[in-house]
Amino acid sequence: MAKKINLDITEVQSREQRLGTIIAWDGTGAELHRQSAYALRGSGERKGCKEKGCKLCEIKGPFSQGSVCSEQMVECQAGNVRDAVLIQHSPIGCGAGQVPYNSIYRNGLAMRHHEVENIRIINTNLQESDMVFGALNKLKQSIEDAWERYKPKAIFIGTSCATGIIGEDIESVAVEKEEKLGIPVIPLMCEGFRSKHWSTGFDATQHGILRQIVKRNPAKQEDLVNVINLWGSDVFTPMLAELNLRVNYVVDLASVDDLAQLSEAAATVGFCYTLSSYMAAGLEESFGVPEVKAPMPYGFHGTDEWLREIGRVTNREALAEQYIEKEHKRVAPRIVELKKKLKGIKGYVATGSAYAHGLIQVLRELGITVDGSLAFHHDPVYDSGDPKEDSLGHLIEHYGDIKSFNISNRQQYQLYAFLKDTKPDFMLIRHNGLAPLASKLGIPAAPLGDEHIAIGYQGIINLGETILEILAHKKFHDDIKAHVKLPYRKWWLEQSDPYILAKKPELIEDYLDDIKGAK
Repeated sequence: MAKKINLDITEVQSREQRLGTIIAWDGTGAELHRQSAYALRGSGERKGCKEKGCKLCEIKGPFSQGSVCSEQMVECQAGNVRDAVLIQHSPIGCGAGQVPYNSIYRNGLAMRHHEVENIRIINTNLQESDMVFGALNKLKQSIEDAWERYKPKAIFIGTSCATGIIGEDIESVAVEKEEKLGIPVIPLMCEGFRSKHWSTGFDATQHGILRQIVKRNPAKQEDLVNVINLWGSDVFTPMLAELNLRVNYVVDLASVDDLAQLSEAAATVGFCYTLSSYMAAGLEESFGVPEVKAPMPYGFHGTDEWLREIGRVTNREALAEQYIEKEHKRVAPRIVELKKKLKGIKGYVATGSAYAHGLIQVLRELGITVDGSLAFHHDPVYDSGDPKEDSLGHLIEHYGDIKSFNISNRQQYQLYAFLKDTKPDFMLIRHNGLAPLASKLGIPAAPLGDEHIAIGYQGIINLGETILEILAHKKFHDDIKAHVKLPYRKWWLEQSDPYILAKKPELIEDYLDDIKGAK
């Protein structure tokens, strides 16, 4: 059988090509799942799909109000490897993300009890003349500077829209410098226009690590489990310690040695299939490290099945069952208390795709009504294709449908209509840029800076207590609502369809014509 992850080439295939990813959709969760046809896609079967070629009917918007790109995801992944350097071969504007990512990196190091330091990212600062004459000499000098300053164990090179446009031969420079320095010098093809959704940037970083850092002849460690995550607090170590397992956290906050031993592990797991799908599949296909194929560890059912599958893969079934029974008894009384306090509360989730599915599960474990959700993109299938990883299907089967399940790539002007339609008491959000709009509507938002807050049995309690904290500030948000004006025209505030401009783009032309006529 042909491999799905091709490590023989430098470039990673985009998510829309590989998985069929979409960034705009409107309907119920159940309808999106039906159209996604996860099982058929995962098996490679197409003829059973009613939709031609198993393709989702994506809504095509006329413009994008704001988002991020694949290069920025490389910045927050490869740029957060502790003893490596990332070189952004780009104009200086592409390095603006270094400021927030440095803060996140330092906080993450502190939470994981590592020595706190600044990120090591160098930007080649491309100018107009570089766009005409090329800038490979700048790149070579930046690699030499990185080596002299930091003596890193690996150097990543991130491409940009600018280098993609002029066709810089970054791969040849990487090969030349790798031979000279004796360390991996890894090109990551992540031009912003390469993919319509930033999650392809996760794949680009993981592709480079799999190709050039991971050990080819590993000495297996039967008690080591790879955990693919971002910067969250260390919740996996105590959980997996109950099964006599050790954790290898990757990619963020890892060392190059941590990345190299990925192939030595007994299994690979993640907190979100959006992030972990590519690397986990690549490790299984090319290095024989089994991916734990189970629902994500959110809520009782998801966590139960996740632990049981880890136990099966690592031959620790009895320990898994003991831990499950013990934790159910421990958390049950507090969850009963939280459900009483949260009775009648309605929530809303606005995060990345699979993460949203997991958070909704936890909210419903707490008895919170969830009528709507905004996911920034949707992957109809993940790289393994295994139905056990069908996170949207798991949510619907075990926790029920979501009547207003919107896919929108962080378009704030649409979020207004989503919230107006569902009228939640609070919102969970991963990317904080959307939170101010919720406040202006009198809706308190919990920005989930620690993405592990809802993981496992304790995560149900953690999230419930967080929601009680933000609901206590409801009066503050009501005051904001009473004293601010929304930045939209009356016409838009009266619209009931958040996607009307995509469905009727002529409305924009009519509006522009009216402005011209008024002048």
